Amino acid sequence: MMEYEFTLKYQLGENEDIDALLERLAENGCDDALVGVGQPGRLALAFIRESGSARQALESALNDVGRVVPGARLIEASPDLVGLSDVAEIIGVSRQNMRKLMLAHANSFPVPVHDGSTSLWHLADILAWLQERGSYVIGQNTLELARMAMAVNVARAYERVFGEPGLAH
Repeated sequence: MMEYEFTLKYQLGENEDIDALLERLAENGCDDALVGVGQPGRLALAFIRESGSARQALESALNDVGRVVPGARLIEASPDLVGLSDVAEIIGVSRQNMRKLMLAHANSFPVPVHDGSTSLWHLADILAWLQERGSYVIGQNTLELARMAMAVNVARAYERVFGEPGLAH
């Protein structure tokens, strides 16, 4: 068994009783999550879940939340979409070092999923690229979790566009 740290962010239905919701979450398998309700109509659950794999950890958390709050819509699973600063923090280098690495390897560095004043990448793409280069030790659990979070987000986007269910609930 391994510990996996990830966050699930949801849009709640209208008139959700937050106190009752927090109680139901704690009673129904989500007692391993720190719950945030700072923004009206939103719910963030920062899990530290023990499981045999990242897939099992994420799927069980999605199922638990889906049972307790069936009307909630998943916004995002993380760690997935990241900027260079996020990646630098995860691998233990400065943002400047991460930027130099990206610029020095512009032809092979993963393409961002959003390119603008702030560019965003799928964390799994960058971790896999770093692992292939062999210059950084990337924990297999970190890469597995990033891949699963990306899969959940891509499935959610697919479901929104095509109306067919994916991994995301």
